[in-house]
Amino acid sequence: MAKKFRRIERNRPYLNVLDFLIQEKTFLAIILSGFVLAAILIDYGRAAMWLGFAFAAYATVANDSIQSLGTFIESNKLRQWWVLWLFIGTIFLITVTFSWFYFDGDVTYQRLLNPDGSSNYPHPENFSFFQIIAPLVLLILTRMRMPVSTTFLLLSVFSASSSGITSMVLKSISGYALAFVLSFVVWYAGYNLIKKYYKSRSMHVGWTVTQWIVSGTLWAVWVMQDGANVAVFLPRQQTAFQFIIFAGTIFLGLGLLFYLRGDKIQRVVSEKVRISDVRAATLIDLTYVILLIYKLFISTVPMSTTWIFLGIIGGREIAVSLARKKKGRKHKKKAGRMIFRDFSYAMIGLVISVALASGANPAIREEIIRFFMSMFE
Repeated sequence: MAKKFRRIERNRPYLNVLDFLIQEKTFLAIILSGFVLAAILIDYGRAAMWLGFAFAAYATVANDSIQSLGTFIESNKLRQWWVLWLFIGTIFLITVTFSWFYFDGDVTYQRLLNPDGSSNYPHPENFSFFQIIAPLVLLILTRMRMPVSTTFLLLSVFSASSSGITSMVLKSISGYALAFVLSFVVWYAGYNLIKKYYKSRSMHVGWTVTQWIVSGTLWAVWVMQDGANVAVFLPRQQTAFQFIIFAGTIFLGLGLLFYLRGDKIQRVVSEKVRISDVRAATLIDLTYVILLIYKLFISTVPMSTTWIFLGIIGGREIAVSLARKKKGRKHKKKAGRMIFRDFSYAMIGLVISVALASGANPAIREEIIRFFMSMFE
């Protein structure tokens, strides 16, 4: 009996893989169908465009739900999903409609289209296979609960040169560092006051109103920053018909996201300390939206909002673990592991993004090769 048990234990990794394949068979079938469709439609420009857009629309919203909507979903678990959907969906429609009118068909607040009409992320006449499957790769990583940067993963495959990727990375890294430091200072310096004030389970109704205002503002600013990740598959200046499909598809995708309560990626938020408290969620979102507004107006270079969010959550977790007066290193080690894991996932996403970009754009591939060759000279 003991020998049989040890044999089962040795085979457990294979059993786990088999269990995963069985549990995710529907999802894997959808992904496989997506790869097949991408291979079939790659030579049909308009069909490939809409297929890539459909993949990107849900993949972007699903992965980025943890940063722009995660705390909102977590702290409103008892509310009906369609109420949250209509609130967030309406804000989305207002935000993109304003950009479409004000910037003559550009829904990205000039993240993809420069004022002079040029673009660092030109709309391709013929899509590559790597451009179409990039959202599918994002969906796979999302299913694995990896909070990777959709900006890196999707925009990098459309970048005209490596400089477009470099500018995104530099702006995102500086944003991560700024977010981490600011969040750490806020939560460490104010920990005792926050803990004392939050100890009461009852709270004034004003907190809920404030949270919805802050969350709505955060969502609007996020759309201004990351709407480009979906719109990159469509013409830089959309016709009325294209805009209706763009806005309508994402609006319905948001409905599905709220119906699923954020799906599996939501666990990245749920596992953090007391995120379900409306007051804590409001303070996190307020820090986040201030940083996004700051980064939004200093330049129109696209940026990974995922890295900003991970910096805020990371700074908070480290600050709380250090400020606690409980003995032992259990909480500090747990916080350190979570921060390292989330940052590692973000770096994995960056590596995959560069790999996809090099596959989609020969010029970028040559620049990357030259870079590595120069390191060994």
